[in-house]
Amino acid sequence: MCPRIGLLSLALAVTGATGTVCGQDALKQSLALEEAIQQITSKVEPSIACILVSRSDAYKKFDRFSDKTVPGRLGDFVKPTVSRFHGPSSELIDRLDMADLRHVPDSYGSGVVIDPGGLILTNYHVVRDATKVFVRLPGQPGWYANIHAADERSDLAVLKLINLQRKLPALPIGDGSTLKKGQFILALANPYAAGFRDGSPSVTWGMVSNLRRRVPGESGELDRRRPRLHYYGVLLQTDLRLNLGCSGGALFDLKGNWIGLTTSQAAVAGGDTPGGFAIPFDRRLSRIVEVLRRGEEVEYGFMGISLNTPAPGSDGAYVRTVTPNSPAARAGFLASERILSINDEPIRDADDLFLNVAAALAGTEVKVSFERNGETRTAQIHLVKAYWPQSGLLIAANRPRPVHGLHVDYTSTLLRGQIGDATGIAPGVVVRETIPNSPAAKAGLKPEIDIIIEVNGKAVSTPREFYDAANRSTGPLELTLVEPPRKVTLP
Repeated sequence: MCPRIGLLSLALAVTGATGTVCGQDALKQSLALEEAIQQITSKVEPSIACILVSRSDAYKKFDRFSDKTVPGRLGDFVKPTVSRFHGPSSELIDRLDMADLRHVPDSYGSGVVIDPGGLILTNYHVVRDATKVFVRLPGQPGWYANIHAADERSDLAVLKLINLQRKLPALPIGDGSTLKKGQFILALANPYAAGFRDGSPSVTWGMVSNLRRRVPGESGELDRRRPRLHYYGVLLQTDLRLNLGCSGGALFDLKGNWIGLTTSQAAVAGGDTPGGFAIPFDRRLSRIVEVLRRGEEVEYGFMGISLNTPAPGSDGAYVRTVTPNSPAARAGFLASERILSINDEPIRDADDLFLNVAAALAGTEVKVSFERNGETRTAQIHLVKAYWPQSGLLIAANRPRPVHGLHVDYTSTLLRGQIGDATGIAPGVVVRETIPNSPAAKAGLKPEIDIIIEVNGKAVSTPREFYDAANRSTGPLELTLVEPPRKVTLP
């Protein structure tokens, strides 16, 4: 029997070790594979970006193009006129001008064009705490970029190119949920920012080593209190060598489908290891990418239960407590029930449950299959928002417009992860923030303390209901608050 296609068959074919006919056949198959890789590379590389990142505070001295009041709006950079006696030196300006081909980046990564209008998907850790971001594509001059939306918990971010005057070649997101161990894959990225001058990405290929992996090293107390979604086992493990700069690169199957985003293990976990990881585009992660594409905050789902530790060898998530007034409580869930699936995704343990509920996102309805007294049942649960702390400011270009300087949030975020809290989820919406000197701030509304249950006499229980009711009003807003009960009028 002739050896299967791959590097071994190519080596055998070249050496003639398998016989003339068989060796020729192996060589033919290997050359066909080589041609397929070349065709995929040629087709997709115009969409693979090299991302240059600066975290220098020097821009603050003369930067007139960023908006410090809006997180993520980093702005363009234009060389200022250098005064002989005032302002930064010409040498400093040259070092800060990331469009200059002589500029050597301090930090870098990769990205993928997801919209012709200039949206680039990358890893959040690539642009975290950036003061300036510059993006270069193959054969293109490059553009500065704002952070359109970012989500630390999924380690994903979308950039928006500034002053883009052309359409860019965007890649459609494929389905990475069907990948299997041993499947061949292809990756394009910019290791060590090799393409920071010409934007040309590097290509490598290998195979899927394993599925549903966690990021090693995420075991400290801080990580447990503020885990990434990757903690719950969403990553692909590959045998690809993904060096620094490969975070945000594109992963493809051999049909040319874009199925995931590479992430450099060295950058994420702080070490250098053989092989690398990738975020696969299954239904959960693709849903999060779409939220970021719209420039919105990713709001993770919450149903309001705590779980017992299952007996060894048993599958499913066993309910221990149900939070009062939570989605699970309103659906009639009881202690001791066993949850079997969420939206037909099997639930084998607590991590499966958390991952599938969280990634279904707040405001959506999920189908829950569970076992009660030996009988399998289903329920539809409308999720609210989970409290999930993050280290930085919220970056989302398309947040709801503030109402008289007021932003609100789900009251479920007040639980701070205390799922077994006997007081449960309060009705209404909680004040999330007030803009300084706005009517809301002058009225003394306190973020994360004051809860609003009515707008102009109409009950509200979600942020959407609040904003809808407020935007329909043509005059002053009368807000009914609790603890202590009172009414506040915003002119």
